[in-house]
Amino acid sequence: MAGGRKREFDEHIALQKAMEVFWRKGYTAATLSDLTQQMGINKTSMYSAFGNKAALFVKAARHYVETEMRAHFTHLHTPDVSLGKRLRDYMVSVVSMQSATPQPKGCFLVLCQSEVASGDMPEEARALLEQEDRMALQMFTALFEQDSEAISLGLDKAAAANALTLYTVLKGTASMARSGVSAQQLEVVVETALRGIGLEATPY
Repeated sequence: MAGGRKREFDEHIALQKAMEVFWRKGYTAATLSDLTQQMGINKTSMYSAFGNKAALFVKAARHYVETEMRAHFTHLHTPDVSLGKRLRDYMVSVVSMQSATPQPKGCFLVLCQSEVASGDMPEEARALLEQEDRMALQMFTALFEQDSEAISLGLDKAAAANALTLYTVLKGTASMARSGVSAQQLEVVVETALRGIGLEATPY
């Protein structure tokens, strides 16, 4: 029996292109024509390789987390570095990503999370975005609860509030970056927020 016909496109590249469309336009505004044109494939190939628009979005969102977000987390666990500097380095790294390219796109997840309240987001996509939202807050909260320096400074006593503060700042910088505010200007916002919760945010 002959094997299936080999696909004539690179799925990884096509998924990267789909991610960029969703990142630029959001879920609702991204049409199938937008997606297939940028991916360089037709609708039949898209459905065959990735499923419908909702399934493609979920794959693109996971691809975003793996390729654009995962590397930032290493800053939080750098040995022999103060908590303030670790958090600053992490947040500035995220801000730099949000502000990258001549027309900054901010944050894929933040952009699409803003669409959830409209009710137009398919269930699987909505669930993924809400899960990523919870995980970000849980990550910050756990850091304030468990980090020895955070505990010594008493930041663990308001771990959830501190986590919400920093996560809210990053959601705000995503929107401001998309509006054209520079990474250098947003770094000041990050440092101000860290000082506000009691951390020295020296870059050195």
